[in-house]
Amino acid sequence: MEKATRKQTKRLNRDLVLRTIFSARSISRANIARLTGLTPTTVSQVVSTLYDEGLIQEIGVGESNGGKPPILVSLNPDSRYTIGLNLVQKQFIGAVVNLHGEVKETVRVDIEDSKGASAVECVFQVISQLLAKQYHPIIGIGVGTPGLVDMKAGTVINSVNLDWKNLNLGEVLQQKFKLPILILNDSQATAIGEFLYADKNKNIPNQVVVNVDKGIGAGILINRKIFQGDGGGAGEIGHVVVKENGKLCRCGQRGCLETISSTSAVLEELQMKSIEEVQQALANGDQRVAEVIKEAAHYFAISLANLISVLNINEIILTGGMTRFGDAWLTEIRQTIDTSVFSMLSGDVSIKIGALGYQACILGASASLIMDNYNYLFLKGNQSNTFVD
Repeated sequence: MEKATRKQTKRLNRDLVLRTIFSARSISRANIARLTGLTPTTVSQVVSTLYDEGLIQEIGVGESNGGKPPILVSLNPDSRYTIGLNLVQKQFIGAVVNLHGEVKETVRVDIEDSKGASAVECVFQVISQLLAKQYHPIIGIGVGTPGLVDMKAGTVINSVNLDWKNLNLGEVLQQKFKLPILILNDSQATAIGEFLYADKNKNIPNQVVVNVDKGIGAGILINRKIFQGDGGGAGEIGHVVVKENGKLCRCGQRGCLETISSTSAVLEELQMKSIEEVQQALANGDQRVAEVIKEAAHYFAISLANLISVLNINEIILTGGMTRFGDAWLTEIRQTIDTSVFSMLSGDVSIKIGALGYQACILGASASLIMDNYNYLFLKGNQSNTFVD
């Protein structure tokens, strides 16, 4: 193994200090040294650099342990901004987000039945409107999109909903907006958003977040990192066949989970136009509606049971339009899992509704850009959009 160069060591130290400040919100230099294992001199040098970059700020003094009270530092949340997009809704929704995950500005663009190139144009509209909001500097753009995604290449391999195949969306957006771009699956982005921002006090390493909307997909976090699988498609459960000789799916197969358990499947089966209409009918005691919701929940729960059995992850978060059916949906899911999963695995499983709604995808997409690459935070020159590699 080659020894790290001085430059690499400095970058590792920098990232370690930054990660500690991100997590602590406010902290003294002495406590940074204690938590990181770095020397006080190294910590002071890194903190000085971060202060000069405008990334951190001094916010007062802490409690004294007998000597001089320590000066506390914290992240300067509005020193940098990212843009996050959610392309799963009937509207494409984007937001400017600061370094604390606070949404500063939101833009929505109706997509109607836009697909292919026209859907790309809708993405352009969202980003252009957000860039015009005068939040500076914007250091990059994260996009959560439905479909199978090669995150490293920035390519949407196949998005049935948007009719995108082998679309190098990352390159298209980078050429147009001259900013770093990250493209990831919407379920993975949602998982990251829920994990980072829904409950900041939890201390769990593993979590599965399943988005059940027009499409169905899971984001899997193992040891606090998204598990993508060998081809980037881990969690793509929506197009797994669950009912032999079932309804024809848009993907070309029959009986996919999405043909039974998605919002679009429920609306089609009931011949209703909106989830709100279904909710009202359910609240009014419509037995037919209750049966369709129960069947949708049942087949979804079987797929969820398979995930639980394979991964043995206890923290399950459910998001998306189907969560709006509340207990009628959730009770059937829990009961089916209890009878479908080995009892020693299902006993500790927690199944909850997500806390962030559509914003989870936006926040996860925006945070993913810098989660594993703090280099984007360091601008070459004042307010520049050129980045240090």
